[in-house]
Amino acid sequence: MSSFQLPTHFGRFGGCYAPETLMPALLELEAAFIEAQADPGFTSELARLARDFGGRPTPLFQAQRLSNEWGVDLWLKREDLLHTGAHKLNNAMGQALLAQRMGKKRILAETGAGQHGVASATVCALLGLECVVYMGEVDIERQRPNVERMRLLGARVESVASGQRTLKDAVNEALRAWVSDPDAHYLLGSALGPHPFPTIVAAFHSVIGEEAKRQFLEQSGMELPDLALACVGGGSNAIGLFRAFLPHQQVALIGVEAGGRGSQPGEHAARWLGGREGVLHGCRTLVLSDEHGQIQGTHSISAGLDYPAVGPEHADLSDQGRARYEVAGDAEALAGFQALGRFEGILPALESSHALGWLMTHQGDWQGKRVVLGLSGRGDKDLVTVLPLLGDEA
Repeated sequence: MSSFQLPTHFGRFGGCYAPETLMPALLELEAAFIEAQADPGFTSELARLARDFGGRPTPLFQAQRLSNEWGVDLWLKREDLLHTGAHKLNNAMGQALLAQRMGKKRILAETGAGQHGVASATVCALLGLECVVYMGEVDIERQRPNVERMRLLGARVESVASGQRTLKDAVNEALRAWVSDPDAHYLLGSALGPHPFPTIVAAFHSVIGEEAKRQFLEQSGMELPDLALACVGGGSNAIGLFRAFLPHQQVALIGVEAGGRGSQPGEHAARWLGGREGVLHGCRTLVLSDEHGQIQGTHSISAGLDYPAVGPEHADLSDQGRARYEVAGDAEALAGFQALGRFEGILPALESSHALGWLMTHQGDWQGKRVVLGLSGRGDKDLVTVLPLLGDEA
């Protein structure tokens, strides 16, 4: 069997820990990606769909009232305004076009917060592909509107009852389904998994940072921001924002993960708060596991951040000291959610609310600094979770 052509690792992280039955499909995917990136027909079609169907470029918005309140010059990269309401469409369009290029007729996907599932169902409807989405029972209940959107778009939603019944378990089932159906394409939703997925997903999301950098230079008077800030679950939105700023050492990179309700195992999903190097879902990365290698339970108010591992590129950026990863708990995320709504008229996804909540808590460290925050999605999907928690405050 021939070997991979692209680098398979980010430092000592990454790799391809996949069943032998999946290796032909992974090699085929890498080859198709390399060919597509060099094909003007593919890149122009993806750009056309991103513009005319997706709504790119998304705006970069200076949040002036919140900036005045916090003393931070805050700019929001509005991926919540992309069609389907989140950044997930960038990768879904790219991978679906790759699948079509490879002659695939059926798409398998996983989802936690539901946004990747909706994006996958959307592009499958657009391109005439069958779509099956795996989703944990817990997430189905807390993301019911997105479940109904997927079904209305023609996707079949498979409920996952194993494990914690959240995102990790949905990935397990999707990978298991792909092993038994290698003629399908697994449209993995974050920058993790076996090579070449981390590379492919990051490439399709890099448009976020490329646009944000260009827009910031144009709108702010040809200066770079002091900080690029984003939430990190698997890390697709964050790596999409960070990549454009990696060469610019003067721009700090901070990812914010889910601190949940405490620091004990099972109370959070913060990989830099007790995580260990290990292998999960096909790659070596930072994983929440015990001394025996068993995956620990996780908790987050946000279904999209409730994942026990992080993308390998993020693990490497931390290892290099190029990016820093911080924690915001459930309460801070709720505070960030409320603040953006009341000061700017924008209800953010609970995922991005973690980045907002962290900045709100640490505003004193960033007084007068220019901050570009990746607003990964809109918050209407989270009202079922948020409203009971806020009670009379709502």
